[in-house]
Amino acid sequence: MFFQDDTPDLLRHLNPQQRQAVESNPQTSALILAGAGSGKTRVLTTRIAWLLQNAHAGVHNIMAVTFTNKAAKEMNTRLSAMLPHNLRAMWLGTFHGICHRLLRLHYRDAGLPQTFQILDSSDQTSIIKRLLKQMDIDEKILAPRVLQGFINAQKEAGLRAGCLEAPDPYTQRLIRCYAEYEQLCNREGVVDFAELLLRTYELFNTHSALLSHYQSRFTHILVDEFQDTNKLQYAWLKLLAGGGAAVFAVGDDDQSIYRFRGANVGNMAQFLQDFQIKQAIKLEQNYRSVGNILAAANAVIQNNSDRLGKNLRTDAELGDKIRFFSAYNDLMEAEFVVSEIKSLQRDGADLNQIALLYRSNAQSRVLENALFQAAIPYKIYGGLRFYERQEVKHALAYLRLAVNPDDDNALLRVINFPPRGIGTRTVENIQAAAQESGTTLFQAACKMGKKVAPFIELIEQLRAQVGVVSLPELVQSVLDLSGLVAHYRAQKLIAEQERVENLDELVNAAIGFRVADVQLDMLPENLADNAALPIIAFLSNAALESGENQAGRGDSAVQMMTVHAAKGLEFDAVFLTGLEEGRFPSELSLNEAGGLAEERRLMYVAITRARKRLYLSMAQQRMLHGQTQFGVVSRFVDEIPEALLHHLSPKPKNKNLNDNSHLYFNQTAPAISRQELPREFDGFRVGENVRHAKFGVGVIIDARDKNDGSADLTINFGVDGVKTLNTKFAKLDKI
Repeated sequence: MFFQDDTPDLLRHLNPQQRQAVESNPQTSALILAGAGSGKTRVLTTRIAWLLQNAHAGVHNIMAVTFTNKAAKEMNTRLSAMLPHNLRAMWLGTFHGICHRLLRLHYRDAGLPQTFQILDSSDQTSIIKRLLKQMDIDEKILAPRVLQGFINAQKEAGLRAGCLEAPDPYTQRLIRCYAEYEQLCNREGVVDFAELLLRTYELFNTHSALLSHYQSRFTHILVDEFQDTNKLQYAWLKLLAGGGAAVFAVGDDDQSIYRFRGANVGNMAQFLQDFQIKQAIKLEQNYRSVGNILAAANAVIQNNSDRLGKNLRTDAELGDKIRFFSAYNDLMEAEFVVSEIKSLQRDGADLNQIALLYRSNAQSRVLENALFQAAIPYKIYGGLRFYERQEVKHALAYLRLAVNPDDDNALLRVINFPPRGIGTRTVENIQAAAQESGTTLFQAACKMGKKVAPFIELIEQLRAQVGVVSLPELVQSVLDLSGLVAHYRAQKLIAEQERVENLDELVNAAIGFRVADVQLDMLPENLADNAALPIIAFLSNAALESGENQAGRGDSAVQMMTVHAAKGLEFDAVFLTGLEEGRFPSELSLNEAGGLAEERRLMYVAITRARKRLYLSMAQQRMLHGQTQFGVVSRFVDEIPEALLHHLSPKPKNKNLNDNSHLYFNQTAPAISRQELPREFDGFRVGENVRHAKFGVGVIIDARDKNDGSADLTINFGVDGVKTLNTKFAKLDKI
């Protein structure tokens, strides 16, 4: 390919480190450590353009691999603007997209029919459900999503069912189902997403001539977001580059946050070793955030060991200090967020440039409610509003049936969820009977016999509680009697456990709900003395929150999302909420090897989403699982130098409080030690809530083991201050 002499200088707008990366030896592989906001996409696209402009490669010699179609399209757009030439011969796409292309070209060698189809996640779930039915395995014994997660995890590790060994009967069943699943997919000519990569890897391994062809063709392989590669993706890249291709890998080990999807941050260090790269090129110049925000990010992430190492810097001003607010409870935390958003609005801020981040989706409910009450429009990025989430809608459907069993839509939603053996044929029979007799589905179902009887009995049990128990108790009964919580908990997947958290949060919503929260003119007058009024008002409020304040496309709105969903995005102002020990970092992660390091990387990602202003907040009391629990500030806040923080927390208004229900923690109480403490001290843990006969309720903020097996616990008792008590003598009850 030839280029005109007047091709613009591609390197003109690069800083020295970016230019070093772009101009690195085209014959050898390179690892580019690209910090947050350091211009990695510019470096990747410029590298491709530079290779072409200087005749180091032709368009057909280049493969560029990304993780999302959005990233691939952005790279293609930028390249087209840089080089007005036909780039169609270049292979630029996601791992799955490129593997799909290879399998279409070589379907015979891959053992696939020419018309093979790709299963999306829901298609795969449907096939697995059908498989379990064929194998006569009850979904209560082996949940479809558990099997789906197992199969995908094995494929991403490059393992077929025949390669696996079972240490126990449960795993034996999983492996047997995996083997049957493989046969079923082969018979039907379908492949799932994980299969695309595994089948291509096997294709290259078993057809050396084909592998040699592509190794000689692709002399330059460029990889975006390299820190997110899993074991199989790295093996695939290594195999394809085995003919001497130069691999240009761009990534940031400090932003590796997808371990639950199989991402292996260790691939970066392995890449340096396998491809004999003496030193990574570091992009440390940040073009996004002000100085204080970067200083905070650097301070937090340096507490991780085994980093490849870099330090973000900027030529921008220091900017505002990071605002930290320690709220009395989660409601006050939400009020604080709303108050600050209103202040930003008055100063001319665009709502689209304000983000609310949280560690788990369940935390969004209180924040959503506060925004709703303040009439501030918002959008949930990469997820659903609280009352629109599947599991919440299931629970609300049961609640609707408790006050009105003739609600056909609610009945159809949950008559067989969780699965209770009421199949499609039975539902069709109920619908036909209802139509013929002119009755509702529930009335028709009451006459359908044994299959439907347990469901009818369940609804009658719930109906009997209306007006007898409180709203929170009824919601809890719905969750217990319906089996929703047990169903999701049994599946043992992270996504399903988040559904359990959301159902717990629904109980919290019921506890904090008041009928006065709903405009009574929206409800019929004849409900004033109805025992079901609290339930109807609660359901009405849920529908209103789901339907109102929804910003349309193009409308300005506050952006709400989990920290995971925020990766790759940036905003002028970021609120990072729920910074309590056990919440962020997550309690689950603290019990896993490498879990805390990943949580710290997640905190690093959260901090570096902010351009100009960053707010950190925590709640000293929070409703969890329907009960009030006390929290201590996250260790990640403690890792930010005090000089970078501006404390906004108010002092207690009434210092004579002696009721622990108004507990307000001492602002000067010592924070949890940065050292990695043992998990238990004589049966107690840091962050646990305890009760003492004299001092009342408190939270353990530090601990030390004694030689006699007991432990000294440092406990913050709020109004009564911080006390150090020995477990051998102090009578402490866990809450």
